[in-house]
Amino acid sequence: MDKKAQKKIDVLRQRLAKMRQQLAGAKSQMDDPDEVRRLESDIAKAEAEIEKLKAS
Repeated sequence: MDKKAQKKIDVLRQRLAKMRQQLAGAKSQMDDPDEVRRLESDIAKAEAEIEKLKAS
């Protein structure tokens, strides 16, 4: 893995941590159910991108 890919993975992991915190808050306070689905989708996309970068 080159430095650019490693840096992107680090940034994605930071975003994942933030999104997981937001998801926990959104689940505990169900004001907008669409927000929960959006966050879950964004988390899945970020995890898939991390796996793609690790594979290359």
